[in-house]
Amino acid sequence: MSKPKAPRRVADNEALSVGTQIRGSAQKLNLVAGLIRGKKAGDALNILAFSKKGMAEEARKVLASAIANAENNHNLDVDALVVAEASVGKSITMKRFATRGRGKSTRILKPFSRLRIVVREQEEA
Repeated sequence: MSKPKAPRRVADNEALSVGTQIRGSAQKLNLVAGLIRGKKAGDALNILAFSKKGMAEEARKVLASAIANAENNHNLDVDALVVAEASVGKSITMKRFATRGRGKSTRILKPFSRLRIVVREQEEA
């Protein structure tokens, strides 16, 4: 006897990928995620590949993983994929300290973010 299979968190024509430990603030990552929301998957990969934003490289990896999941795990057509959802949230924050003058110290916060990308197979209109 084994556990029953967990239900899918997305629809049958969708695939999901999550980047859980992306180094950088959620605000900066959300600017990059806004560039690709609603775009075709191939166009979104090109936008991220040539973006000057530093977080674009990590977002491109998560998007490529979502496309690979759609192709290999769910048998979806790669050419018909659209970025249905690109949501950003906060993850952990590393706390460090820097020494300052007169024996004082200051906190340095090093945030991490989460990126959840859902790609959907869209039927040709």
